[in-house]
Amino acid sequence: MPLETLLSSRMNTYIVRNARPEEYDRVGELMVRVYSQLEGFPKPEEQPQYYAMLANIGTLPLKPGTEILVAIDKNDKIAGGAVYFNDMQYYGSGGIATEEKNASGFRLLAVEQSRRGEGIGKLLTRICIEKAIANGTQQVIIHSTRAMQTAWQMYEKMGFARSEDLDFMQGELPVFGFRLRL
Repeated sequence: MPLETLLSSRMNTYIVRNARPEEYDRVGELMVRVYSQLEGFPKPEEQPQYYAMLANIGTLPLKPGTEILVAIDKNDKIAGGAVYFNDMQYYGSGGIATEEKNASGFRLLAVEQSRRGEGIGKLLTRICIEKAIANGTQQVIIHSTRAMQTAWQMYEKMGFARSEDLDFMQGELPVFGFRLRL
């Protein structure tokens, strides 16, 4: 069942819904572009497998309870996206997160550079939390890096707390866990 939610910002109105299969390549391109431009984040040549996963994001919904969510503007342009996992065993991170029971999570939240500051990341996060509540899980798990500390502030304002037990290393990159108890 597609999820549709509206966000009216100062400049645009956005609809969040499940990505359509014909949009998967565009979502992958967005994620590769956003993550490769983050200062302090590994570049494609440093973590080619990670970027291949981003580029091929359309394979993730083949896993049960996994959805690609997109924020679409009035011109049908993808302004942001995230991947929601209703079952953490399919989450695909390092560390212990995939062993968490009765938990949902989301990863790979990306917003077009030109659209930052319009509330799209917060909207996508809120939708993932609402999906977790609707699916009856008791917590939402996410990961972030130092290159994404602006997002950390947003997550903490939304009730997420650092959870060091979820931290892990992705090659040379420290990855930090956050948990929201529902």
